[in-house]
Amino acid sequence: MSTYERIEFLKSLPMDAKAIAEYIWIDGTGSGLRSKARTFDTGKSAPSPSELPIWNFDGSSTGQAPGEDSEVLLKPQAVFRDPFRGGKDILVVCDCYEPNGNPIKTNTRAAAAAIFKDKRVVDEVPWYGIEQEYTLLNAETRWPLGWPKNGFPGPQGPY
Repeated sequence: MSTYERIEFLKSLPMDAKAIAEYIWIDGTGSGLRSKARTFDTGKSAPSPSELPIWNFDGSSTGQAPGEDSEVLLKPQAVFRDPFRGGKDILVVCDCYEPNGNPIKTNTRAAAAAIFKDKRVVDEVPWYGIEQEYTLLNAETRWPLGWPKNGFPGPQGPY
């Protein structure tokens, strides 16, 4: 049996009233993603973030806490159906907090959420627009207009 067939077999096993919640967060680099999974009791629909438990992890291994005080809390912020596992499994986007409730230094979403909850911001009416960009091509070379005919332009060329 191939690895693919084993995975498909395992995915086909009944889970009854259980599903997998994959907690996802941004690590200490500010750009890497981390995750860990847990099971939860399924209901008629995906749970809201407030219905999911706050979880923790060792932040010293992700660059988010010192080794002597490494507990970091994962607070669910958004829930999405898991497109990879399917079924009732979910992806849970989380923010990271210190055990005392303060956001960790790399948790920029907490600061943004505070700004967006400010009454002055809530009362604003956003404007949306579409920015269309075009590239004009030289009819002979089919390269972008202004490019040299025999090669590439230098960095930040006049095109």
